[in-house]
Amino acid sequence: MKNVSRRTLVVALSLTPGIGGRTVTRVLTRNDLLGRSIEEFMRLGEEALREEYRFTVKAAREWANNPKERVKQAEALLKRLDGYDIDIVSAADAHYPRRIEAMDTDPPGVLFLYGNTRLLDGRTFCVMSSRKSPPEALELIEKSVEEGVLDGRVLVSGHDTPEYQRAAVVPLRWGAPRVLVLDQGFFQVFGADLNEEPFRAARLWRYKFDAKTDLAVTWVSPEGGYHPNSNRLRDRLGASLSHQLDFVCVAAGGNMDRLAKQALRAGRQVRVSALAAQKDALTALGAKEISV
Repeated sequence: MKNVSRRTLVVALSLTPGIGGRTVTRVLTRNDLLGRSIEEFMRLGEEALREEYRFTVKAAREWANNPKERVKQAEALLKRLDGYDIDIVSAADAHYPRRIEAMDTDPPGVLFLYGNTRLLDGRTFCVMSSRKSPPEALELIEKSVEEGVLDGRVLVSGHDTPEYQRAAVVPLRWGAPRVLVLDQGFFQVFGADLNEEPFRAARLWRYKFDAKTDLAVTWVSPEGGYHPNSNRLRDRLGASLSHQLDFVCVAAGGNMDRLAKQALRAGRQVRVSALAAQKDALTALGAKEISV
């Protein structure tokens, strides 16, 4: 068997049913600790995978059944990615965004980054709101994003809800960059050539996605699609990547409520609008009111 790169192993494991990001990180960390080569790891049986790496029964069976085929699939995907500015980073790598781990107790173990990764070193912020936000909330989202962009901060946003779309077009008006957090793989969102702008409103200012300016981040394999719980994971990742978090509409006990409290516990700057049902509860915990 020819030598398998660390990057190929990460992708091969990520493509295997039942193996999540934390398991991938555990594999890399333990292999480094034991000085075990990738080729040696690939020869391990189901029992060793379960005992030493805490694979589930399903994951151990899926991987041990034919690791060479998994590697072959990973190599085919990586070949397809050649020429695109895509980075694959695991939590065991030094350049994994530690800001995520500082807030999320269950961070994704593997991230796919497409575009301008330098944006993660900037002052990031997000503006979040519950689904089906009323018109006045959408207007406030836009104003809050504009305030942040004009202050030189980098917006972190999703792309596939009216709330996120209202936020994500604002940087384009000012020629500013964005970080888009996706709940699907890159090819699903940006098309076969990875250059389609993901929603129509943005095309008034930029017809194609510009990977030299913007950054897309996801835990989903580049060819992967949407799966249950993707929305919640997308919101968690976007919030964790942000230094400042603005919340417009927040229902008691909902996802936005949980994220706001999680951010406050992590020491992030949190602001909440007067439109939020949880405004008083969150300001009592240290959030400031949005004043734009």
